[in-house]
Amino acid sequence: MPAFSAEAQPVEQQAAVSAAESGSLTHQMWRNIMLGNLKIEADHTAVDALILQGNIPVTYEYVATLMRTPNAFGEGPACIVCHSSNDPKRSYRGLDLSTCEGILRGATEAPVKPAIVPGEPMKSRVVQKLRNNRMPLGVSFLAPIDTDTINGIKNWIDAGAKEDDNFKNTILPLFSTPKAFGSDVACISCHSSFRDPPSFHGVNLTSYKGIMKGAFSKSNAKLGKPPVPIVIPHDAANSPLYQRLIENRMPPGIGPNDESDHPNTHLLMRWIEQGAWCK
Repeated sequence: MPAFSAEAQPVEQQAAVSAAESGSLTHQMWRNIMLGNLKIEADHTAVDALILQGNIPVTYEYVATLMRTPNAFGEGPACIVCHSSNDPKRSYRGLDLSTCEGILRGATEAPVKPAIVPGEPMKSRVVQKLRNNRMPLGVSFLAPIDTDTINGIKNWIDAGAKEDDNFKNTILPLFSTPKAFGSDVACISCHSSFRDPPSFHGVNLTSYKGIMKGAFSKSNAKLGKPPVPIVIPHDAANSPLYQRLIENRMPPGIGPNDESDHPNTHLLMRWIEQGAWCK
């Protein structure tokens, strides 16, 4: 590949276009750089530009390496330290991340849940666990998840998430109460509006209407999409509001301020999006 300058001249641009006629990924990258369509400024943007935008197939071999590598998704042990068998007596949740078949099988300990949904990275629990912090931010990894307040949220959702006296007198006040869920910060300190900012993800926990409306109502409306529900009546286990109170971010001990968009997380998501092929 010939040397190039960021200050590409029209003649050089034309040469880049001609060189790209072979259709190879290398020539396509060269063409995009010369035309100013591709700018690589740091490691993270390099992953996005060279692999994600280039639609490079992500192989299981790379995913397997990630599962075996400490700090692959953020500071912490390798995934397979805790998840290396479908036997719940040997591995947390009976989740085996050491083989492709184990990843596709998912957790075998009740309640049985898939780790990934091929083609749907945002619906895949392994992605959610890598990206979603436990709420409230900063609550200890080992903080109990069966407190009266957390169970109150669970029972309210499982009973249908109704706007009844229990909700008005017991549930709603929890979101404005510091230490209600294990942190000095009240939920509404970060979630009190449909706009992001000031409220993270546009989650509004100040009213029944706000809670049931869900997340991203404003931003998704601009895209012609509906909000993302955070409460699924009669199903606390799959309701993000309850999940975020009890499920820790992986790897264990990762800080709440660590970025959720780690390049390797995006590569794992792309593998899932491409079908999560084992071969």
